[in-house]
This record gives sequence, structure tokens and C-alpha cells, in this order.
Amino acid sequence: MLHFQNRDHQGLISVLTRITKKLDQDVLVHDTIHELRDLLDVDRVVLYYFYSHWQGQVTFEALSDRQYSIICSTGADQCFNESYAQLYLEGRIYAENDITQAPISECHREFLRGLQVRSNLVAPVIVGNRLWGLLVAHHCQDIRQWQTSDFTAISQSAYRLASASSINISA
Repeated sequence: MLHFQNRDHQGLISVLTRITKKLDQDVLVHDTIHELRDLLDVDRVVLYYFYSHWQGQVTFEALSDRQYSIICSTGADQCFNESYAQLYLEGRIYAENDITQAPISECHREFLRGLQVRSNLVAPVIVGNRLWGLLVAHHCQDIRQWQTSDFTAISQSAYRLASASSINISA
């Protein structure tokens, strides 16, 4: 029979609490992006998480087909800079119906082409006053005319992620 000192018991409880919160966060993100993909009827929805100053990676994805997987993609970090970050911190939701016509840098356009993106919709996930991540919807098969309801859906989903207590704790 194992006997734990009070300090060992508290440490174990602390570790189990952190694991439980992380699992709750993962379930929330998984459910949110899958619901959003279904609602928008797009090929891919991803959560791009910033792990350091404007560097991050795709940590979750919901796909219409496995061929669209970009899990663990680190993105075109050299294309995302302070001015883009500031726009997202101010709540910008960015939509592009056709990336070939978008007023974006050639670096960013080539990056999106490499991911098979034809149209994209991006909303910030802001935790406190920090840009925690980006919630991104991609349509890959054809261009897409984004509707007001699409903006509302992605905005509400990003807010849902940002307001979750488990994300706020780990942020």
C-alpha cells in the first residue's frame, strides 16, 4: 500500500487538475472547430496557436477530406508581422473570397496556394489583451463568397474559445 505525504498528495492533485483542464480545453477546441466546419460547409477549419512572438502552428483541424490536412503546419512566419497582429488584436476578421485577387503579400499568397487555399476567413482568438491564436476557415475546392452569417459564426466560435476558462488559465 502506498502512503503519500500531504505535500505529495497536493502535488498529485495539482498535476491531475492541470491534465483535466487541458483535456477539457482540447475537447472544447475539437468540438468548436468541427461544428464551425459543418456550419460553414468548408474544406478545412484550423486553430493556429501562437507559441511565441508571431510564431505558431496549427494545433487542431477539422477537415472535409484528409487530403486537406495541414496539422502542425507552422505557417509563413515571415509574412505575419506586427501590423497584421495589431489588426487582429483590434478584432479584425479577415475574409478573402479569392486569394489570387487578394491584396496580400506575394509571400502570403504563395503560402496559401501551397495549402490549397482558394478562399479564407480568419478571426482572432484574443485572451486578455493577447493574440492567443487565429481561427481559420479555408475553402480549397473553389472560391467562396463569404456571407455575413459566416462572419458571425467564426466570430462567435473565436469568442467561445477565448472565453473558456481552461484556455484563460493556460494562456
